Amino acid sequence: MAALVARLPKPDTMTEPAPPSRPQLRRLLRKARRALSASEQRQAARGLYRQLAQHPLFRRARHISLYLPTDGEIDPRLLLREAQRRGKHTYLPVLSAWPRTRMVFQRIRPGEKLQPNRFRILEPRVNLAAQRKVWALDLVLLPLVGFDTEGGRLGMGGGFYDRSLAYLARRQSWRKPTLLGLAHECQKVGKLNQASWDVPLQGTVTDRAWYFAP
Repeated sequence: MAALVARLPKPDTMTEPAPPSRPQLRRLLRKARRALSASEQRQAARGLYRQLAQHPLFRRARHISLYLPTDGEIDPRLLLREAQRRGKHTYLPVLSAWPRTRMVFQRIRPGEKLQPNRFRILEPRVNLAAQRKVWALDLVLLPLVGFDTEGGRLGMGGGFYDRSLAYLARRQSWRKPTLLGLAHECQKVGKLNQASWDVPLQGTVTDRAWYFAP
């Protein structure tokens, strides 16, 4: 027994388990949101609508980009339809055929036909005349995998939003559009280690609360 005790690490030399890496955290959070039932997803979508539909940031915006949900993402389609009902211009992200790392924002109208992109996410057919520069949008509602309360966002890893919004790091005053992440509560983490290319959010909205960045 004495020999066994001698081999055990002393309490002050024990180390805390290493925090998960970004890929590990991404897998854990994607699994958590995919585990939500269809009923929970519908309830979350209604809660998200109630959080945002009457908020001044949404009410005042004339040009709003949203997304179509996939992989358990919280569903903003109630907000999309509400924005269109109020006569706002609504946009969806569209991946470019070339360069394949580029993403643009294209206006979407009620009843418009959509097609799956290379990630099997629905998007409108490319129409250059319907596209708008991201800096000319008022509000961008972004999907995410994880978020913290300081504006940190963990995405799917493709970097499409970060590349599209990289110009914001060079702006000193005019910083359109407002960037809000949309998420389930189960996607909130304590603190995200941000990479140099990550674009911070002004805040994140869940079906239960707002988390404005300081």
